[in-house]
Amino acid sequence: MITVTSTAEEKIRELMREEQDTIGLRVYVKGGGCHGYQYGMAFESKMSEDDTVVEMGDVKVIMDSQSAPLLVGCEVDYTDSVQGSGFAIKNPQAKTTCGCGSSFSA
Repeated sequence: MITVTSTAEEKIRELMREEQDTIGLRVYVKGGGCHGYQYGMAFESKMSEDDTVVEMGDVKVIMDSQSAPLLVGCEVDYTDSVQGSGFAIKNPQAKTTCGCGSSFSA
């Protein structure tokens, strides 16, 4: 369904230690951005019945039922470079993406 690189997994684990009552990282898609859809991420303290959960060791990635189909095959990565650091999503379903990588069309 969705994969997380080892670098991203380590960073998620590190950030979760700093947050209280966190059970995992929610990855979602919402309308907006310059190409119709926009990615979002947030640490989550609870899950809904219709959530999809992907576990990698002690790291959980949580997706809601509307976002999960748009995230099939995605890879979550974390980069740390001179140009900046942050999570990035590589989506093979994206037909077009914006320059910043946070917006796409399916």
